[in-house]
Amino acid sequence: MLTIREVTELTGIAAPTLRYYEKEGLLPHVKRNENGKRLYDEDDLSWIHFVTALRATGMPIAQIQKYVYLYKEGDSTISERKMMMLHHKKEIEKSIRELYFNLDKINYKLALYDVIESQIERTNIKI
Repeated sequence: MLTIREVTELTGIAAPTLRYYEKEGLLPHVKRNENGKRLYDEDDLSWIHFVTALRATGMPIAQIQKYVYLYKEGDSTISERKMMMLHHKKEIEKSIRELYFNLDKINYKLALYDVIESQIERTNIKI
């Protein structure tokens, strides 16, 4: 079992963020010791990494809450959870396509600058 300090050191996630995730119901199994201090196990770490990935890819807190609720409901919700993940995956793929499209525009502009700079350097060379 790990303390919140150990989890923050291990994951790089701030303690207030971990407390917020637990308060919002995103970490379904965090335990407490006799003094009320949070204790995290491997399952909790897996949830933390999963929630962090969902947040980093733009999933709203409310949608993650719904996912956790469905998870707690058990195996009867697997199809619905799978559909949620498939929908989120499509959104991520769309974002990646848009990023690559925009990256191509930036690379094109950089290539133009390379051409312009090479032309300027040639015209400034006097023999």
